[in-house]
Amino acid sequence: MKSRSPLFAVLILLLSFASLGTAAESKIKNVLFLISDDLKASTLGAYGDQIVQTPNIDALARQGMVFQRGYCQGTTCGPSRRSFMRSRYWGEDGITMGENFIDHGFYSARVGKIFHMKVPGDIVAGTDGLDVPECWTESFNSAGLEAHTAGLYSLYNYDIETTSLKDRASTAEHDRWFVSVQSQGDGSDQPDFKTASKAIELIREHGKSDKPFFIAAGFVRPHYPNVAPTQYFDLYPPEDITLPETRADDLDDVPELGHTKVTSVNDPIGLYPENQKKFWGSYYATITYMDDQVGRVMAELDRQGLRESTAVVFIGDHGYHLGEHFFWQKSNLHEDVTRIPFIISAPGYAPGESMSFAELADIYPTVSELVGVSVPDTVQGKSLVRLLKNPQAKVRNEAFTVGNNKDFAIRGAKWAYMLYKDDTHELYDMQKDPKQFTNLAQEPAYAKTVTAQRKQLEARIKAAGLNRPPPSPLSGDA
Repeated sequence: MKSRSPLFAVLILLLSFASLGTAAESKIKNVLFLISDDLKASTLGAYGDQIVQTPNIDALARQGMVFQRGYCQGTTCGPSRRSFMRSRYWGEDGITMGENFIDHGFYSARVGKIFHMKVPGDIVAGTDGLDVPECWTESFNSAGLEAHTAGLYSLYNYDIETTSLKDRASTAEHDRWFVSVQSQGDGSDQPDFKTASKAIELIREHGKSDKPFFIAAGFVRPHYPNVAPTQYFDLYPPEDITLPETRADDLDDVPELGHTKVTSVNDPIGLYPENQKKFWGSYYATITYMDDQVGRVMAELDRQGLRESTAVVFIGDHGYHLGEHFFWQKSNLHEDVTRIPFIISAPGYAPGESMSFAELADIYPTVSELVGVSVPDTVQGKSLVRLLKNPQAKVRNEAFTVGNNKDFAIRGAKWAYMLYKDDTHELYDMQKDPKQFTNLAQEPAYAKTVTAQRKQLEARIKAAGLNRPPPSPLSGDA
């Protein structure tokens, strides 16, 4: 074999240094955390929806890891947001993610809704809600008129359409969850536009600093009221909407505590199937509007040359019922509420799709590991970095959710099991019955499965440091 020339050796050395430089430049320094409110996973293109237009979130999904089995730990805004900001299954113990980043030399900023805010109440007032100031170096609210926005107002469950600004269902008022407003203009007056604009400003300001950043931008759509410019509603005419499958006896085998407060049976919305389609269209409209704001923020990250040094996380805080099982809203342990969109785009990690179970409580330890930050021992979640390296790996065997009514659930590859405070329960075969139509919990043939699932659930309850029942939740379930 011929010996290598000195010139070749020098070239190899130079290439090695270049490689080291590239590795250093691509090191993850920052975290951009994007959160949508009341967004169910199944209403995104990246999760299989064939109607919705979400090009920007879909693009982020193509660049990152899509967790198809992402689940929330709280079934309403307040508990869910506490769970991922503290990596705790319940309550307000532990050091928040923002505080921990600050302790490690990060700039930490909140824009919009991260911890619980009442929507529309705190948005209209421009107030902080249940924010934790210690979590942030700076924080910024994004106010808006919400249901009081000028435009075509609809109250779908009473078949009302009007442009009058009088007597609109708003803060703390009954029926506010069936409101939409088709506003005029480009939407720059809306809270999500303001959130994106401030996030863009902060990225420009802090992106070139030696100090790493943790910027959390919380969008309030598609949380009711469904407010967006008219052109977004025009994308989703009612004739293009197919309502979820329901069955006449659907609720017969569901325990009372498994029902949502608002159903098509006890609310006038059940009288107006065409308005249910319109409501779906308004939900889609605000998703697409929110998606455009995500696109604006991501475009700025690109313009500033920060994609190769910034981990981006996109999630929803929990899902939402839109007529499935005759149910509306959240605060429920069924799949449409507990399953959430969960995407992590981290430079240096290949894009892909993971079927491993992931919990919102896992975000804190995951992004901390990505930027080389240790976590306090109060953290209960698990890092998902192993799944970013290999989507076929497994971190969890199931996902665990704590309901607001002292109820619990686990969701595994085959079984979904829910246990309520009165000891009633539900069991679903998610391989044969993914839409959860048949509760098997009372079937003698599944007695052993129920026993095994209950034992597994009780182990998760104990591991989380909880008892049945947990303490009453703090306010903040809107």
